[in-house]
Amino acid sequence: MIQYFRFLIISLLFVSCTDETATAEFAKGADVSWLPQMEATGYEFKDEEGNKADVLQLLKDRGMNSVRLRVFVNPSSDPRSGHCSQEETVDLALRAKEMGMDVMINFHYSDSWADPGKQHKPEAWEDLSFKELKEKVYEHTFEVVSAVKAGGVTPKWVQVGNEIPGGMLWPEGSTDNWDQLGQLLNAGYEATKAVDDNIQVIIHVDEGDNNEKFVHFYDNASEQQVKYDIIGLSYYPYWVEKDYTETIDNLAFNLKDMVKRYDKDVMIVEVGGLYDQVENTKNLLEATIKAVRDVPDNRGLGVMYWEPQGEKSWSGYSLSAWQEDGTPSPALDAFKN
Repeated sequence: MIQYFRFLIISLLFVSCTDETATAEFAKGADVSWLPQMEATGYEFKDEEGNKADVLQLLKDRGMNSVRLRVFVNPSSDPRSGHCSQEETVDLALRAKEMGMDVMINFHYSDSWADPGKQHKPEAWEDLSFKELKEKVYEHTFEVVSAVKAGGVTPKWVQVGNEIPGGMLWPEGSTDNWDQLGQLLNAGYEATKAVDDNIQVIIHVDEGDNNEKFVHFYDNASEQQVKYDIIGLSYYPYWVEKDYTETIDNLAFNLKDMVKRYDKDVMIVEVGGLYDQVENTKNLLEATIKAVRDVPDNRGLGVMYWEPQGEKSWSGYSLSAWQEDGTPSPALDAFKN
């Protein structure tokens, strides 16, 4: 009888552990990289009763469990296009961890914004040879991720490059030079894994509803043996001048197709809707979350809003999700489910 109970207890513990491992928490979060600058300029975030509140707590109250933080190499002090230094990123990552949130580090490999229209090298890297440039990608990635970990936070994800359908660190890392781009991406991957092999590396492309664009990019990445763990997608119907109802099915198809073609997990690392179209933006978020959750075998990992707290009067950004009185937009309630 005693042997039976021992067997029963061990069996139950085994089932409990395997169930926990099999069902990783779905990431619901936001890029909040403007936050320190907003607070430094005196912007006040408020709860629904009009009381001053910690914005991370306000996001957590709406179901968010993760943050995404961008890193520039040698940024300016401009409040909207600068900051995001290594030191500031470490501080904000620790603040998020203390709130119980997971952290994604997003490398732009530039002194300011990098996106599909611009992938400028940091000024200090301008005259480097390609070999030296690759070394700098490794060193910068390793240094920042190591600093974040030493500060008490092991990032759950690291994004090597930001929206890079045309490559990064132009011209050397352009998609006109896929062999070199592949080497740069692998340098970022290897630097991340050298800090902690459990950190998941993301490669990120915009227009998540555009399957042809994704197949072209990731086919080339496969040919160059680029190393990564997760396919990151942006999804902004606004920027393609369509309502989400016209593109959501394409997004859902593309998510599933990426998993099937490349055997990689997928994640929406940027999404947003118009701040003054609250109901439409909420519906967009609900549909996006559903599309990711519907990816078979739990391979859709999560959804991140891009700068919801970046209220338009401060940022000038129309796809934030905050109201003029300093309170969160009801659109963010989509993350509660």
